[in-house]
Amino acid sequence: MIDIGVNLADRAFDGDRSAVVERARAAGVAGLVITGTTVAQSRAARELAARWPGFAWSTAGVHPHHAAECDAATLPALRELTAEPEVVAIGETGLDFFRDLSPRPVQVDWFRRQLGLAAELGLPAFLHERDASDAFAGVVAELRPRLARAVVHCFTAGPAALRRYLDLDLYVGITGWICDERRGTELRELVRLIPDDRLLLETDAPYLLPRTLEPRPKTRRNEPAWLGEVCREVAACRGQPAAAVAERTARNARELFGLAAAPAGYD
Repeated sequence: MIDIGVNLADRAFDGDRSAVVERARAAGVAGLVITGTTVAQSRAARELAARWPGFAWSTAGVHPHHAAECDAATLPALRELTAEPEVVAIGETGLDFFRDLSPRPVQVDWFRRQLGLAAELGLPAFLHERDASDAFAGVVAELRPRLARAVVHCFTAGPAALRRYLDLDLYVGITGWICDERRGTELRELVRLIPDDRLLLETDAPYLLPRTLEPRPKTRRNEPAWLGEVCREVAACRGQPAAAVAERTARNARELFGLAAAPAGYD
């Protein structure tokens, strides 16, 4: 398995980051893509990825929550980061009209700019969308002919949005949301519609701890070692063996991000 979205630079991991990575390896995780959400966090993600060469990589981008913090130095800083071998995608970028922590026009502007940077550099895009599917799909459609590849990470939207994203030839990342009996019912049905070659797995740790874990962890902090729980739920919903889902989604992740083959002993 490959966890395509883990916020390993988050302060929730400050006390045991190396142990978290070792637990992930022990649980069958063959690689991590560490998410960048601001310029500073993207730098931190890159530095962390460099600690585990061949096992960890990172993204460089500004989350829509932080779009209002962007300035003339933002794109040059992201471009500079992409010169590092660990950085394999632009993002996390997109639109979030659920929390609206940055004004919507500002979110749209910086979403376009970051997609433009991904297109310029030939890098895949790591995308966020919440309660903004119409505007999000419109922006992606504008830039899609120039984009190499892109993934809508942590997909939680409805059937119309899924159809639109698949029509745009996007990958779709599934998290522990599918393990939530309160919120994940619709996703459990929709995950069956994602083609094998567009499906990806992620934890979005430290968020979205799978609620199906038994025994329930003492803390609400999620970590990549629990990716297998997401894999099992996805496989059950799709009527496929968990091992097949693990293998196929890992292959998809390597194709999406251009990752090298797994180092010996990591799979």
